[in-house]
Amino acid sequence: MAVPSARPRARRRPLVAALFSALALAATAVPAGAAPTADFAPVPPHNPYAGPDGTATMHGDTGSSDTTPLAGPGAGNLSSKRVALASACPTVLVGSDGHPVVLCTPIFGQVPTVHLLNPADGSSLTTLQLTKGSLLGGVYAYLDDQDRLVVVDGSRSLLRVAHRKDASGKWRLSVDRSLSLASAVPADDAVTGLSPDWQGRVWFATGNGVVGLADDRTGQVSTLRLPAGERVANSISTAPEGTAVTSTHATYLLTAAADGTPRIAWRQAYDRGQARKPGLLSWGSGSTPTFLGPKTGTDYVAIVDNADTTVRLKVYRTDGGAEICSIPVLQASGGPGSENSPIGAGNSVFVAGTYGYPYPALPDGAGPSVPSSADFAGGLTRVDIRPDGTGCATVWDNTLRSAAVPKLSTATNTLHTVVRDPLIPGTKGTGILDPYRYVQIDPATGRVTRSQQVGVGSLYDTLQMAGTVAPDGAYLQGTVTGVLRITAG
Repeated sequence: MAVPSARPRARRRPLVAALFSALALAATAVPAGAAPTADFAPVPPHNPYAGPDGTATMHGDTGSSDTTPLAGPGAGNLSSKRVALASACPTVLVGSDGHPVVLCTPIFGQVPTVHLLNPADGSSLTTLQLTKGSLLGGVYAYLDDQDRLVVVDGSRSLLRVAHRKDASGKWRLSVDRSLSLASAVPADDAVTGLSPDWQGRVWFATGNGVVGLADDRTGQVSTLRLPAGERVANSISTAPEGTAVTSTHATYLLTAAADGTPRIAWRQAYDRGQARKPGLLSWGSGSTPTFLGPKTGTDYVAIVDNADTTVRLKVYRTDGGAEICSIPVLQASGGPGSENSPIGAGNSVFVAGTYGYPYPALPDGAGPSVPSSADFAGGLTRVDIRPDGTGCATVWDNTLRSAAVPKLSTATNTLHTVVRDPLIPGTKGTGILDPYRYVQIDPATGRVTRSQQVGVGSLYDTLQMAGTVAPDGAYLQGTVTGVLRITAG
């Protein structure tokens, strides 16, 4: 993908910085009488076949809650460093040994490349190239319980990539185990999402609607195909109750028969609208489905639909699929669209808007958007599910222009993200000289409590990719050209 270059500006003038802070604070609308919960718990249970909660998957855990038990940057002055990798790096994970493992797509050649980073400064210690596939193929990956990156490459092989030092003391990345999925995934298709179940098998879904279950210990691979015309453009989520998959038409919960064959437990269609919208990568929901709930952490499944004028948060019961609520979100910004997975913790859901976000490339088959382009509206909404599970209510709704998938720290009750500010405050357009800020947000009110500019221009474009809190408190954010490392103190 071509990335326009821009000369970074070291710092913004104090007056302009103050204007941005004032705009962020004024953007939040808190309904009168709202009673936010003080605690965001529980979260989905730890999957014994995945790495540490908060850092094992792009969305934190296999339930895709987008939460982390880690605190993030603490007290002291915030600072950021750009780790230049000449690649878009959507997947930033951290194993139990503290080493970040990053899956990137280089700007030139676009061959997926795994980087092992130095936890102290973010520099790349070693790399491993994978077989090239589709744009979204290989984007979604996870770390297993041995800190190995589990990914499907362009050859349709399920890989476990380990990192270790060789005899000379140098770090190396190597494939520990490989299983071909070619018998299950057609040559013109690619795996878009994968996640382990509670038996150590790997669920996967392809762009053309094949859902499968693979065991790379035995070689068994079983699949089912979703109804004709349904595609899967985002990742999938696993919980003890089953596997959640959202296609371009419906959300499913799947379980496995005794012989390992996938089967559909329930299906719930949603309003996919009349076309793909600008700021979305497919015609349909942009959500990786999120497990959440007040009892087990997986009582419910949440997505955002693609209705034409106002998108809705849809929450279903994991047991049976009954709809709990269908509630409008992102109304303050007027941006009807979300490509991001919702955050889910306890009874609370947070939805970030992406309508109008200017992506430099789109997946094959994305199709034209209607309209062809739009200003980036942004927006962030918090919705709480009623304690008795009988419906939902909006807690707050704002116009914050998150340019990344936000993460919720349950250690400090803080939302973390990077926002894309307009070059001219008060406007909604985007350009190659836009400034980017790391922000911390109070989830009780939606107000920005702390921020730090991380850079200006396209080199810093976070492209609606997910950030990850590292064990040392650093916030690691993928960008179109590498990784930002944001620290305090």
